[in-house]
Amino acid sequence: MKYLLTIFLIFSSIGTYSQKIKLMHDEGKRKVDVFVGDKFFTSYRYPAELEKPFLFPVHAPNGSVVTRGYPLEPRKGERVDHPHHLGLWFNHGNVNGLDFWNNSSAIPANRKDRYGHIVVQKIVKAKSGKTGLLEVVSEWKDNKNNTVLTENTQYIFRVSKTGWMVDHIATLTATNGPVTITDNKEGMFAIRVDRAFEMPTKEALIFTDDKGNPTTVKATDNTGVTGMYVSSNGNKGDAVWGTRNKWVILSGTKDNVPISFAIFDHPKNPGFPAYSHARGYGLFSVNNLGQKSYDPKQEQVVYKLASGQSMKLMHRFYIQSGAELTPEEAEAIFNDFSKSY
Repeated sequence: MKYLLTIFLIFSSIGTYSQKIKLMHDEGKRKVDVFVGDKFFTSYRYPAELEKPFLFPVHAPNGSVVTRGYPLEPRKGERVDHPHHLGLWFNHGNVNGLDFWNNSSAIPANRKDRYGHIVVQKIVKAKSGKTGLLEVVSEWKDNKNNTVLTENTQYIFRVSKTGWMVDHIATLTATNGPVTITDNKEGMFAIRVDRAFEMPTKEALIFTDDKGNPTTVKATDNTGVTGMYVSSNGNKGDAVWGTRNKWVILSGTKDNVPISFAIFDHPKNPGFPAYSHARGYGLFSVNNLGQKSYDPKQEQVVYKLASGQSMKLMHRFYIQSGAELTPEEAEAIFNDFSKSY
């Protein structure tokens, strides 16, 4: 009975609360700021000079920044690897053979033809209220500016009794002919986190993308590094990587405050439950469109969209401060998300 009461209280805390969510669109600066009451949550940014849109920075309800600053706003002591890990974003590593994930200013011009980029075409709606709604139309393009996919996305911002959340609902449509999305570990709904939420490590690590390009993550001082992953299938820490999960929590302490955030997959998504691309150095991602790239024993998955055909992907990002998110609470949030769409 006590367990059932706990679950009821968790469910009752997920609904929308009275704090108004305010969205402010600055077309000149190409961003939409999001506030919960008078507290800054995040900005949707779509700079013309960068390769994708993203949410940056992301704040916890207590005001702490949970995203890494580099490369936009570098902070002392943080890592400067993987410049394409920017805020909270959505893309994939192999769409018609184009790598949308790894593209950044670090790619030389003579190699850009192997990479894709995402261009925001229109902010359809930026609506404030008890629930905030941002609707965006973007195009996934090759280096010759040909559109491969059209992305119609809703960012739905909500407040619960315990935390803040954004639901990311993206519909990808093959625009100019068929599209093939090939099994790749580089995806898909992801955040690069502040140093406080990395996991402590004493060794340098080298990560290689599917083109054989290595990136070294150096060993550094672990002072203030407190991150720990917990997944829906019961794994913790580095063991979460390459496993399938309904949800994954990342918890740590920053500014002397315990903070937890989590990414939730949706049962209607292709590839559910998604593979976790969760690295101790601060990349936290879930990927519905990779399989063999995480587990060599699995078959390679290839998704084919005929011209005009669409694919929908739904994810939830949730964040709270003041207490760690428990697996029971995460399960209740997952159930709420599952029933919402």
